[in-house]
Amino acid sequence: MELMFARPEIETPSGLKAATVSTSKFTTILPELYTSPIETIFCPDPNQGLYCQLLFGLIQRDEVVTVGSLFASTVLRGIKFLENHWQELCYDIKTGRLSDWITNSGCRNAASLIMKPNPEQADLIENIYLYACSEAICGINLEPLCKPSDVSYTFLPNMAYFEFLPVKNERHESIEMKCNDEDTELVDLVNVKVGQCYELVVSTCAGLYRYKVGDVLMVSGFYNNTPQFQFVERKNVILNVDHEKTSETDLFKAVTEAKALLDPLGFILTEYTSYVDTSSVPGHYVLFWEIQGKEGKHCKELDPKIMVECCSRMEESLHYTYKIYRKRNIIAALEIRVVKQGSFEALMDYFVSKGTSLSQYKKPNCIKSEEALKILDSRVIGKYFSPKSPL
Repeated sequence: MELMFARPEIETPSGLKAATVSTSKFTTILPELYTSPIETIFCPDPNQGLYCQLLFGLIQRDEVVTVGSLFASTVLRGIKFLENHWQELCYDIKTGRLSDWITNSGCRNAASLIMKPNPEQADLIENIYLYACSEAICGINLEPLCKPSDVSYTFLPNMAYFEFLPVKNERHESIEMKCNDEDTELVDLVNVKVGQCYELVVSTCAGLYRYKVGDVLMVSGFYNNTPQFQFVERKNVILNVDHEKTSETDLFKAVTEAKALLDPLGFILTEYTSYVDTSSVPGHYVLFWEIQGKEGKHCKELDPKIMVECCSRMEESLHYTYKIYRKRNIIAALEIRVVKQGSFEALMDYFVSKGTSLSQYKKPNCIKSEEALKILDSRVIGKYFSPKSPL
């Protein structure tokens, strides 16, 4: 059962047929391998397509051996969708009828060939639910049963032209560039060394030329003559105020430290993203948090003092340069804006409506679109600031 979304073949103005690789792939191998009929994959409404793919997967659950998607974010969307629609899905399975809001003719035709009343299956599922790099395919894990900490990816040299920018680990702390990018010589795939860390650089036939993916990798060994890499960290800079730069990894570590304050209170941080607010001087970093309560708790029960402490904890966890800038008032106090549940799904819906494929969607780690910012800001239910500069 793989959650997949694709667009049908189109005809260019010159009369040529054009299609994505996934489009041609689905039409040939899909019937033999997947639970989703092709009509659900090409459904123009992603919500109708997702509902039907989950429905048909549940109907054939005894035959499913793996569940996945091209990106983990699509699986997460599917899980959230199940949380909101499991009762309706069970009713459809019980009655053998597709919900009326599914109006796509292809999905309805596919359902007529698969669905029949199955109350026993529906009851079983109901009992369970009461427990309530897109740039290129780089490599594969040849040992899928190993521990997550031991995962190494064997690179596929025919997927793109891979080069590597040497980096070093200073005192086992954050990864730093060995020297300026302009002075550092790129290393070919065949010349990497075991134990050395590199930043991945990709050139593709689609037009990317020496594109820095932002991933730092360490060479863990070789499979025959092909190098194997372990993921170290993301190196991308996503926040920048007055020359102070915060990387994706720095932000993730700070959020991880801060969200630990929520766990004992029965709350879970389910999604977050960031934004640089320069509407006032000095500018400051804004974090949008979507929080879910355990055991029926509502976000309105959040203690403002705890959220303020989360802001402080984040600032304390950020790097030395940020703390100096805060002390000198070059950067203003960090802010957390709590948004109501479903806000990040609305954000995904917006990008999908603008042409992003649901199966290719990645949540932005930093909001730069004014429309996307409006979507999140319109759903803010609380704003909190750090009261002091970090030590």
